[in-house]
Amino acid sequence: MKSIAVFCGSSEGNDKEIIDASYTLGKTLAQKEITLVYGAAKIGIMGKVAQGAIDNQGKTIGIIPIFLKTKEIVHTELTELIITDNMHDRKVIMYEKSDGFIIIPGGFGTMDEFFEITTWGQLGLHTKPIGILNTNGYYDALIAQCKMMVSRGFLKQENLDAVVVDVTIDGLLEKMNNYKPLPAPKWLNKEGL
Repeated sequence: MKSIAVFCGSSEGNDKEIIDASYTLGKTLAQKEITLVYGAAKIGIMGKVAQGAIDNQGKTIGIIPIFLKTKEIVHTELTELIITDNMHDRKVIMYEKSDGFIIIPGGFGTMDEFFEITTWGQLGLHTKPIGILNTNGYYDALIAQCKMMVSRGFLKQENLDAVVVDVTIDGLLEKMNNYKPLPAPKWLNKEGL
């Protein structure tokens, strides 16, 4: 993977372990020469990931919709800044610029990004790896809910298994590098959408 989109919060939260891991993720991506693609903010967990990459001479691509672009929010030290018309265009460009996706702690926006990119994978619209960095058990409840969806027949186990999870950055990146994509659904193809 040459580039990874990181979906995460524009808030910092109150868990020091998560804050520190976010910075370390950016640092690790830079050290491995993997371009960080993210939401362009200098605030919150987003800002921590970006700063970790920037402080270690990493390449950063920030993508932000015009209505969020203010001097207080946008990181000014990015390698590249892309301004979009809306949130949907932002996600499409993040997808296009990335070879994989990592979800770290965040709120509703992060959940939206996670569920959309996993749905796209389930539908066969992409075969890129999706990873959850489950720092300090942040995503335990989400993972349990996904298992509930499988047990109740609303989600196939193979689709849940397509999302890799780890508590360490190196472990997650290794799983993502070894990811074997699901075969395209037989009932759906890109041309038919």
